[in-house]
Parts: sequence; C-alpha cells; structure tokens
Amino acid sequence: MNNTTTANTKETVKAEHEKTEKRINIRYMTMTAMLSAIAFILMFMDFSVPFMPGFIKLDISELPALIGTFAMGPASGVIICLVKNILHLLITTTGGVGELSNFVLGVAFVLPAGLFYKYKKNRKSALIGSFVGALIMALFSLPSNYFVVYPFYTNFMPEDAIIGAYNAIISVVGGHVDNLFQCLLIFNVPFTFVKGLLSVLITFLIYKHISPIIKGNYTNRRS
Repeated sequence: MNNTTTANTKETVKAEHEKTEKRINIRYMTMTAMLSAIAFILMFMDFSVPFMPGFIKLDISELPALIGTFAMGPASGVIICLVKNILHLLITTTGGVGELSNFVLGVAFVLPAGLFYKYKKNRKSALIGSFVGALIMALFSLPSNYFVVYPFYTNFMPEDAIIGAYNAIISVVGGHVDNLFQCLLIFNVPFTFVKGLLSVLITFLIYKHISPIIKGNYTNRRS
C-alpha cells in the first residue's frame, strides 16, 4: 500500500512539475515576443542629436532587450535583438546591412550584461555588466561602421560629403577630421556608448516596477 501511495505521489509531483514547466515556457515566449515587438516599435522613435550629423539618429530600441536579459536571461536578450531586426528587414532601406550591424551591436551590449547578472544576481553586477556591455558595443561600433555600414552609405552619399558633415560640427570647437576612421572614432564610438548608457539608466529606473509583470511564475525558477 505504501509503495502504491509513493508511486502515485511521484506521478502527481511529476505532472505538476510538467505543468509548471509548460507555464514557464509559454510565459517566456510571450514576454520575449512582447519585448521584441516593443523594441521594433522603438526603432521608429528615433531623433537627431545636436552633436552628430543629421543622418545619424538616436533610439533606445536596445532597452527592451536589456530588460529581457535581466528578467529572463541572456538568451532572451539575444532573441529580442534578433527578432526586432528580422521584423525590420521587412521594411529595410539598407539591404539588411543596417539590421546586421544593429543585431551585432545589440548582442554585444546585452549579452555581457546578462552574463554578469546571471553569475551574481544583484544590482551591482547588473550595473557593472551593463557598463561593460555598453563599452563593448561602443568599441564594436567602430569596425562595424567602418567595414560594413558606411561602405553601404557611400553608395548614396560621397565619403567626402560624410566627412564634411562631421567637420561642420567639430569645426565649432576648432577641430578637424581628415578621414572616415577619425570621424567614427571621435563621434560614433562615444555616441554609441552614451546610447547604451541611456538604456541602462532607463532600465534601472523602471526595472523594479515592471520585472514582476514580466517574470510572473518565471521568477520562482530564475531568481
């Protein structure tokens, strides 16, 4: 009798475990999809900034991916970066070049942040990981722009005109750039770093309030 009761108990526990796993997976997929959609929408909410040429826009579309990587793990952050760029491919004007660069830089940002936080789940680790991720993204932006993005742009805008746009800004403080590499190093790298830090700032301001909504039962597994 005891053996039968024990077997029934094990079966019940196993069934409940499977149900919990299924709910967790459904919530994970739902929240990842929702954050991907928000990231896609944020790609359109871009704007010019005074210290950059007019053809460069600032957006915070990495924000949902950073939130996702903290709430559901680094894989979720990477998936969000991938899905938003796949969606954007449907209306691309860069032949996929811009989306490829955006994906690589996004992963360079959220993956280190997520790995740091996964190793030690506290506010300090999240902050350090986010800072490191923003720095890596900024550094990656130099070869990405120089070898991938800007060669595509020069099909529509002469390189001299691009350099001239940067010189129009830096000349205000008496500076001058001679080539595209200098433009990217002086302007785009710091710009990308600041862009990352902006997402970090917003994440730290809102994460505590929205993470329970995102996690749901998921928090019982991961936190």
